[in-house]
Amino acid sequence: MPEALVVGIVRQAIETAVMVTLPMLAAGLAAGILVSIFQTVTSIQDNVLAFIPRAAAIFAVFALTFPWILRVVTGFSIGLINRLPELVR
Repeated sequence: MPEALVVGIVRQAIETAVMVTLPMLAAGLAAGILVSIFQTVTSIQDNVLAFIPRAAAIFAVFALTFPWILRVVTGFSIGLINRLPELVR
């Protein structure tokens, strides 16, 4: 298997992983910034207050985007499986 083919497959896998995780990471970042601003304004420094809204935002976005994530990952996997005879050579 040529090195360029392997690099292309790995690049595509990394791009797919980044594309799938980006909505959850963005939601966690936004929730973290909002909680940090709230903590700064109210002078409340509690670790649980920082963790729970971030985890809830990430979970909510995951629940909303799960069908899309499943389609993207399934499409990548099917494409890889369909190219398997080409990759074995």
